[in-house]
Amino acid sequence: MELTVKNGIARRSRPLPEWALATTGLLGICAFWSGVVMAARRYPVEFDWRYMTVSSLLSIERNPGGYGWSSAGIAACGCLGFVWATLAAQRARYSTESAGTGGLRAFQMGYFCTTLAAALPERLVPLPKVHEILAIVAFAGLTFGILRTFQTGIVRRIRMSGGAGRLWAAAIVCAVVSPVLLAASAQAYVYFARPELPWVNLSWRARGVPLYLSFAFWEWVTCGVLAVYMAVLLLPAREAFDRARSR
Repeated sequence: MELTVKNGIARRSRPLPEWALATTGLLGICAFWSGVVMAARRYPVEFDWRYMTVSSLLSIERNPGGYGWSSAGIAACGCLGFVWATLAAQRARYSTESAGTGGLRAFQMGYFCTTLAAALPERLVPLPKVHEILAIVAFAGLTFGILRTFQTGIVRRIRMSGGAGRLWAAAIVCAVVSPVLLAASAQAYVYFARPELPWVNLSWRARGVPLYLSFAFWEWVTCGVLAVYMAVLLLPAREAFDRARSR
């Protein structure tokens, strides 16, 4: 219960129910994937997610018939996620789980940058690849938020179960971090070892460039991994898992 003061009288306000918080976050995930799927269906040529980045869907020049769908979906995801993280952080301050507040702050930063990446017109910001920069910061914030939240929740409980639990904890952490690290490694290798390659696009497929060098591939994998982990954090299945581990 949160203590508030109104007209000089102290009152206790009931925090937002957990189901309402979970619904807000899940709606954000649905908005993201609905927006990008609709935008990809309206892409003027074939959209191969393995070699085409999310920013291709957000470009008014490359995707004139579908960029509005992707922009609206990703911006809605960012806004709903930011609201969820803000309300969850307020709730955590008045609970025994306040250790997870740092992760929620990282979620706020990640979702804020997600909204900017989708809604900010690139022509208004005189910086090259501003959307890519915002996307990297967003991925970093969301990844750290997930790691921090799992560390204070599920991962901590798994570690208490012994050696096998530590292996599961390490696997959970690696599954979140690995796509981001692989995306950065692939981009660095292409930049230094394959400078003749243009920015990743369908021409890579025609040239036979290995899929594991595609930044677009790892970007989409990261989106999928983050969506799955967010759903695990939000769905009631997490509480059922926690109860099973505590028996």
